[in-house]
Amino acid sequence: MADPANTKLGRMLLDKITPVVMVLSTRNVEDSCRKNGLSLIEMLSPFCNFDNVDVPVRTASDQPYRLRKFKLRLFYASEIRQPDNEATRERLKQVVSVAGETDFRELTLDSPNLDIVPSWLQTFNRELVDAVSFSEHEAFDHPVACLVAVSSKDENPIDKCVDLFNSSQLPSLLNDGAMDPKILKLFLLLHDNQDGKPEITTEIFSEMRITFGTNASHLLCINSSNDGMEQHQENPWSIYNLGPPDGKKPGCLLNVDDIEELRSIMHDISSKRIIPHMEVKIRVLNQQISATRKGFRNQIKNLWWRKGKDDVVENPNGPMYTFSSVESQIRVLGDYGFMLHDYELALSNYRLISTDYKLDKAWKHYAGVQEAMGLAYFMLDQSRKDAEYCMENAFNTYLLQKIGPSSIQSAIRCGIWWAEMLKARDQFKDAAAVYFRISGEDPLHSAAMLEQASFCFLLSTPCSLRKGAFHLVLSGQLYKKCDQIRHAIRTYKYALSILKSTSWGHIKDHVHYHIGKWYASLGMFDEAITHLLEVLSCSHQSKATQELFLKDFLQIVQETGKKFELPILQLPVINPHSITVFYEDHRTYASPQAALVRESLWRSLEDDMILLPSSVKTNWLEPRAAFLSKKYEKSNVCVVGETIKVDIGFRNPLQIPISLSNVTLICRHSVEQDKTEPDTNGPSVVRNELRIVSGEFHSDASLFSLSEVDICIQGCETVMVQLMVTPKVEGHLKLAGVRWRLSDVVIGTYEFNFDVSRRKLPKGKRKGGNIVKVDTQFLVIKSLPRLEGAIKQLPERVYAGDLRCLTLELRNLSKISVKNLKMRINNPSFITVAEQDASHMHLPSGLQKPIDSSKNCMQFNADQAHGVFVFPNIKVSNETPLQWPLWFRAATAGSASLLVTICYEIEDEASPLKYRTLRTRYDLEVLPSLEVSFKTSPCPTRLQELLVRMDVLNRTSSESFLIRQLSCVGYQWELELLQPIESAISVEVRAGQALSSFFKLKNCRVHSITEDGVSLEMPRVTDVRLVDSDSMGLLETSTPPFVSFHYQERRKQEVQDQDHGKTVDFILVSELRNDGNASSSGSSIHSHHTCHCRVTSTNPVWGLIEGPRLVRHNFSESFCEVKLKMTIYNSLEDAVSVIIETVDSPPQSKSAGSAPTVSGNEVGWHDTSRLSEMRVTTDVMGTRVAKAAPPESVPAFVWSGTSSSKRTIEPMSSTLIPLQITVFSPGTFDLSNYTLHWNRISSQAQDYESGSKSTSGICHGQSYHIAVLPREPNDL
Repeated sequence: MADPANTKLGRMLLDKITPVVMVLSTRNVEDSCRKNGLSLIEMLSPFCNFDNVDVPVRTASDQPYRLRKFKLRLFYASEIRQPDNEATRERLKQVVSVAGETDFRELTLDSPNLDIVPSWLQTFNRELVDAVSFSEHEAFDHPVACLVAVSSKDENPIDKCVDLFNSSQLPSLLNDGAMDPKILKLFLLLHDNQDGKPEITTEIFSEMRITFGTNASHLLCINSSNDGMEQHQENPWSIYNLGPPDGKKPGCLLNVDDIEELRSIMHDISSKRIIPHMEVKIRVLNQQISATRKGFRNQIKNLWWRKGKDDVVENPNGPMYTFSSVESQIRVLGDYGFMLHDYELALSNYRLISTDYKLDKAWKHYAGVQEAMGLAYFMLDQSRKDAEYCMENAFNTYLLQKIGPSSIQSAIRCGIWWAEMLKARDQFKDAAAVYFRISGEDPLHSAAMLEQASFCFLLSTPCSLRKGAFHLVLSGQLYKKCDQIRHAIRTYKYALSILKSTSWGHIKDHVHYHIGKWYASLGMFDEAITHLLEVLSCSHQSKATQELFLKDFLQIVQETGKKFELPILQLPVINPHSITVFYEDHRTYASPQAALVRESLWRSLEDDMILLPSSVKTNWLEPRAAFLSKKYEKSNVCVVGETIKVDIGFRNPLQIPISLSNVTLICRHSVEQDKTEPDTNGPSVVRNELRIVSGEFHSDASLFSLSEVDICIQGCETVMVQLMVTPKVEGHLKLAGVRWRLSDVVIGTYEFNFDVSRRKLPKGKRKGGNIVKVDTQFLVIKSLPRLEGAIKQLPERVYAGDLRCLTLELRNLSKISVKNLKMRINNPSFITVAEQDASHMHLPSGLQKPIDSSKNCMQFNADQAHGVFVFPNIKVSNETPLQWPLWFRAATAGSASLLVTICYEIEDEASPLKYRTLRTRYDLEVLPSLEVSFKTSPCPTRLQELLVRMDVLNRTSSESFLIRQLSCVGYQWELELLQPIESAISVEVRAGQALSSFFKLKNCRVHSITEDGVSLEMPRVTDVRLVDSDSMGLLETSTPPFVSFHYQERRKQEVQDQDHGKTVDFILVSELRNDGNASSSGSSIHSHHTCHCRVTSTNPVWGLIEGPRLVRHNFSESFCEVKLKMTIYNSLEDAVSVIIETVDSPPQSKSAGSAPTVSGNEVGWHDTSRLSEMRVTTDVMGTRVAKAAPPESVPAFVWSGTSSSKRTIEPMSSTLIPLQITVFSPGTFDLSNYTLHWNRISSQAQDYESGSKSTSGICHGQSYHIAVLPREPNDL
């Protein structure tokens, strides 16, 4: 700790615990002093404080020391008494009121400095310390000397000096015996130079010196100035804040000589009279006390004498100890030593008397001496523990013991000194606890103590922010209770500066609300509204509290009688990320949903769709700077007469509804760009300050038109509001913000600042395109033609496969025509462009296949594959709209978004925009309908035929479908029915039902290539009608729209490394029987496309045995020879060589395998289960293991022809090879024990060795069963 004398407590002790001089003066003395606007004490007091008196002092010890700082306190005899409690309260109230006015004027809306404790609190503490002055239990305030002042104008000044010191005019402390009346007397003769010459005064002063002694008499001449206009460079009386009565400036008649004489007299009185007098008295008292109380024998004697005084109670009506008692002398000795800065002498005497007071149960004296001991310890900078113990002991004694009404004030003084002691040692939290303990019951006193406690918490380490703010709030409430509203506001503002960086919402709302209410009570409505604005969006408060806040806010605004525009109105709350700006330049939108699509998606559709003519050197999709002036490069472009829309989300954070009226945009229009703005954002139109407005909202209707809406937002609800502005004149337009009126009372504004808010968005969440740019500047250009278009009768909910014809309608409301139209669709599998004559087509009759139609090939349009459609040479004007048919098919179940963009050229060559686009978006919900699947397997009886199984499952919940026809699309396959249509199963599939049907595919492909090696084949289309009704003919599936959608399905279902010659496609056409929930109008035709179904195995070469299935022979005559033939087919585009290897059958005992032996005509039969199998599988040619007969057994049959044969087969052709078997016994035999070994013999075969295609392979024989039965004798 630093030097105790330099601490705040040290300076307070050096100021308060100093010798007191009692002043007795006559009326003439006071009159002479009043000429200067001062009393005698006020005139002398500035010269009683000596910062460097430099006087040698020797007290009880023989070692002198030098006294540096010294001060005298002057009091009139009438003032030397204990202050009245009511008078003390009034002085405290005055101190607080004056400080409130001063501090409140200096307090601004900015955050106050919490490091500086208000200076008036020290004044308040001094008043509390002075409240217990002139107490009988301590000698700090007992007069050390008496200064008797008489005037030279008084009659018999010498007699006046004697009369003034009459006992009737002396204070009660002298008359009641609490202090020694024999005090040092000093006499002052005052002469007013304006009353006459000093000759008579000299005679009186000489007589006074003879009567009272030379050292005790002093002469003072004042008012030497003639004009009374003396100006003092340093006014000694400024520190006392003395106001000039009657317009006179303090010290106006005192010249430099007078002031120097005042200083000299007071210095002589202090250094030559009072200090030596105190030294003498200290030495005398020390000798007396040493003789009676010090030493072991005196102490034992004192204890024996005090024995039996335990039941003595302190007398409340008078002092218990007179000035002549030993206890009073010891206390005076200690207090004199303290005032002369001999703290060791003071402490030793305080210790000596402390036990006596405690034994005598003189609790007030005991508490006082304990308090003095703690202060002595502090000034000596010794034993912090002992100092704090003494202060706490004194404090508790004052409060706990019933020692009179002044004990509370004494405890308060002790607490103030104790807290300052702790603060000097950086024990701020302990000091705060002391302040809290001395807060007391008086609200004003408690408020000041709690405020000081709060600063202690804030200055502590670590800082206790919450406790500091809490005590400031308590202090503010007590200030308000005492009608000290300015101090209440000040403390609440201190608390607010602490709470500003915290998340303690409830207490911040409390502080803001009460500050606003208190400001309103003072008539400071601007500040009141500013603070009440902070609590309007208190979503964490209860509903009742929210209603109270809003009601009081609106009431205060209405009391002003003004219309306020509040940029910081937080009700409702506007989220900057919810603000979306929609505008159109060369990009136009048919609906708001289209504007929400990411710009990158539209760019992918429009990038290469249109190229400018050769005369234009840039692409129209390049930045606008390519065809606009360079000074507008950073501006967004909008067109006169076309609306700019702003979607804003208004959120009500409260639980109560709020009403907004006149919600509109704040815009600014200028013909020329404002050159004073440093950038495109420019200065804000709205400032964060309160503005008083009058009248309604106004905007220049000749420049732009604004929309206005009125809304009511329920509790905790967010409402999206779309505001619009339509420019009417070319120039520059800026969207500055939004304005609304809350409850028709106050106007709220919100400033757009997209450059800040949008940068905080995560990269993945930013919307692309021209939605919410970094600024809101728009370049308004002249009116341009704008197409409006829509697809008519497009359903929102359909079943998958639904096929219908729609109409695209385009309108141009401008007088300027547009040309060179092109259209592109993001999903051509849903929408394709039809021929223009399709608009008059009725479904399904318009799609029926003519009876004599010979078209059986499918051709695809390559342009439609890329989704780009170029309208023929058509211009769209304002006379007639353009209507064009479109084919629609619900391709896939689920949610789908269809994006359609139409680009067109403006015919006006002077237009700043050469091209514009119309962007449309449609959202569909496609419900599942029929689930169709196909499986193929080889036909067991035909080499180039396949069996097809079709499985259909109705996945709807209530609809029925009629299976109308099945079409096959392939390069070599034709589809046929297995059975006639009359005997076919029912083709109506109800909800939840499944259907399986069988068909066969015939290979009808002919290999033909051109001279250049290019294949001339086209996919063939064969149709099969599945309904037995002449009214339902076949539909032409080889022409649009089927061919267009089938091409898209082939691309979507495409399989890598898929040879089109080995796959086949199917188109199933159905009709919805009950078209109810899915759509309300349109065609009921549905098409389902299944593509890339495999129809061949992994073996490109395979063979099939043909011959009789049943043979009868008389084995008694000879063995049986059966002639067969084998057809071998080569599906490769190269010639192959084939070698046939046959294997004889095993013996009969082994041929049946695990079949049991039976009697009768069934003897010799083998397993015939394969005859009835007709498995449907994609693996057409399975792998079989030959059954080789053991060499020692006799086979049931043998291949009697050549066992190995080699043939050459041309590409895509077959050959016939004769075979023969010899059967030795009747039975049923499986002739699949043969293999085909093939090799490519083409010149390109070497190219396949390093590729994925094989050059050779093995094909195992297919199952073929023949039954050889014995001929009966009666058979012919």
